[in-house]
Amino acid sequence: MSEVKSDFLKQNSKKIFTSIPSGRYKGKKLLLPSLQSTRSTKNIVCSCVFNVLRQNLRDKIFIEAFGGSALMAATALSNYALKAYAIELDKKAYHIALKNAKALDENLHILNGDSFELLPKLLKQIDALAVLYFDPPFDIRKGFEGIYERIYTLLNQLDSSKISALILEHHKDLHTPQFLNEFKRIKLKKFGLTSLSFYEKF
Repeated sequence: MSEVKSDFLKQNSKKIFTSIPSGRYKGKKLLLPSLQSTRSTKNIVCSCVFNVLRQNLRDKIFIEAFGGSALMAATALSNYALKAYAIELDKKAYHIALKNAKALDENLHILNGDSFELLPKLLKQIDALAVLYFDPPFDIRKGFEGIYERIYTLLNQLDSSKISALILEHHKDLHTPQFLNEFKRIKLKKFGLTSLSFYEKF
């Protein structure tokens, strides 16, 4: 094996970590999946979400769709959510999120499957109001064209009586609807290529 190829394999076999940015588990390291299979939420974006949500999490269940490493769900628990769930379809990312959950808190639950299928079922089972967080692959990525329209359709079909708030992480060029179901977009934050749309009941 050439020296160049050996160095390349070493670099790409290294584990990648992030850390929880706030709350009781601040600084706790979480393992990240391959960037080829998921798009990890930047810490500045994560911090913004919980600066907005922090005072309203203590009696809520946080559900992260397209969960990746479960960073957002883990940070929700760190900021005193009752429970947190991360739903992830990719098998490798799911197993990494599962390791993160086992090392962190028994109230962090990782589900392997399609967010479009599992989220409605999960909402029927929970016994407290939920905060929903959607972090899908950007629609500029091959195979994910139309992902946001699918999310809008799903949200308009969900039982809004079980939901306290919605947050959508998306590409900066996407113009999210002013209204979804019984929710109104109240805040829009931009961070480079990433934007956050915050929704509350109107």
